[in-house]
Amino acid sequence: MGSYQEHALEGASAVDLVVALYDGILRFLYAASAAVECGDQAGRRNAVKRALDIIIHLQARLRMDVGGRPAQVLSEFYASIFAQILQASQSASQQKFEHVIDCVRNVRDAWRQVAKDPEVNPAPAQILARTSGRRQTGFENDDYGADAAVGSSWNA
Repeated sequence: MGSYQEHALEGASAVDLVVALYDGILRFLYAASAAVECGDQAGRRNAVKRALDIIIHLQARLRMDVGGRPAQVLSEFYASIFAQILQASQSASQQKFEHVIDCVRNVRDAWRQVAKDPEVNPAPAQILARTSGRRQTGFENDDYGADAAVGSSWNA
């Protein structure tokens, strides 16, 4: 990852990082779809692997004990999307990739709405004020990084 990208994510909240991960899934799904169009099997497989890696990471970070029903719904969504990506790749179907892209984009847009809520996703200045000046990177603990440290009400 380039230094610009690293710097851009350095002060990001956990919700902002989730949005960035969804953007990554979309980027790799678009790449897989383009690879299908070009007949590039290796490119398709690589893009699919990268998208699936992100989904695995997101699912592994879910806290069912904290997130309750929303976490369960996200877990089911990740399992469904994982299977749909595998099917799209196996059949080398741009139409199936486009369907998965639409599904992921819908959930990414919902996360973007969450990111706009200052109660859930406080601005960096609010985070610093709430944590008594302790620097947050978004991955300090086993919960949800900076949001967990500031007592976010978003639990999925």
